[in-house]
Amino acid sequence: MITRYTLPEMGALWSEAAKFQKWLDVELAVCEVHAEMGTIPRAALEEIKARARFTVERIHEIEQTTDHDVIAFTTALAENIGEAARFVHYGLTSSDVVDTANALLLRDTCDLLLAKIDALMVVLRRRAFEFKETPQIGRTHGVHAEPTSFGLTFALWFDEMRRNRERLTRAREAVAVGKISGAVGAFAHLDPIVEEKVCARLGLKPAPVSTQVIQRDIYAEYLCTLAVVASSLDKFALQVRHWQRTEVREAEERFKRGQKGSSAMPHKRNPILSERICGLARVVRGYAVAGLESVALWHERDISHSSAERVVLPDASIALDYMLHKAAGLIDTLVVYPERMLQNLHATRGLVFSGQLLLALTRAGVGREQAYEWVQRNAMRAWDEGADFRALVGADEDIKARLTPAEVERVFALDTYLRNVDAIFARVFTTNAARQ
Repeated sequence: MITRYTLPEMGALWSEAAKFQKWLDVELAVCEVHAEMGTIPRAALEEIKARARFTVERIHEIEQTTDHDVIAFTTALAENIGEAARFVHYGLTSSDVVDTANALLLRDTCDLLLAKIDALMVVLRRRAFEFKETPQIGRTHGVHAEPTSFGLTFALWFDEMRRNRERLTRAREAVAVGKISGAVGAFAHLDPIVEEKVCARLGLKPAPVSTQVIQRDIYAEYLCTLAVVASSLDKFALQVRHWQRTEVREAEERFKRGQKGSSAMPHKRNPILSERICGLARVVRGYAVAGLESVALWHERDISHSSAERVVLPDASIALDYMLHKAAGLIDTLVVYPERMLQNLHATRGLVFSGQLLLALTRAGVGREQAYEWVQRNAMRAWDEGADFRALVGADEDIKARLTPAEVERVFALDTYLRNVDAIFARVFTTNAARQ
């Protein structure tokens, strides 16, 4: 059973306290490298490490005067460190700290999201095998097409989430980039080796070249990846919403004891969780647009990206974390009605077997165009008159002349449509097991 979602893990990662701690991690790593290279005294490093402290409240208080969050941060540190504070932020610009810390935040965020994807994939795999042999009518354009396996839907979603996992893994690699290159990225006050050593300490790659900021195509890639994952969840939830429609009712969200669906209509059981996922997907996709808009900055930098990123990076990350958790719970507890699936499959009185009849006639030597005309004329009568397609086929003289009653019987056999489900499952799950 999927546990109740709680915000603290992802929410704590994106809290102000965690952000400032990442800033401090970067500042300390720079000081350690400077001490190692002899740029600052070793004694100063030890004093900085022993006394570097901050409170969010004090940073906010200082920022009321400075109107600059990084200066407020370094000032708060200096109040606690004392004389050695002159070696903090040595040779740096604000974005060296902020962007390198963002890399740490985004990398850790990806780890949390990857764990959520893994949990969802476990659920999808289980439900795929649970319903592998369950027949359901497949639909194209929203219209009954041919029978398929209900379990294939979950196998398909599993495979899609595998691709999303690969995308997010690539995004994790892409965002794990730091910069300690100074005001316009030209290393005027630092040797490039400092950047390399700092990034190595933090588990990041140094940007091969930067301006005053890490280039925002990297953040755009991250946000677009989140938008793709959210869109997959949107797709899954939209399908659940269709299944839960009264006219379909092949599956529905679990309705808990004591739950209420409507203030006015006591009978209602609405797909509220699926609708919530679909709505949040729109939000995450919108955040991706903000990320794309932030790629183009003036010259070596401006700060038009900054205000947007303070919203979209944490919000998109937290929203997708929530969506993944809720999607896993939704699918884990989805109530399925196989009998209703069979009723729906047969609702068109055999029409969904028309393709199989067409192939049987062509195998019997009838030209495809002629066979299509014979099948379609009976199918249209079934549609328009509400007649039984199988009965019409059995009475059609042209078809009777080419197919025996036993051959017609086989046309309307359901097992033909599920005969290769095992092969598909082997391709999806055996291949994935080898990759992971």
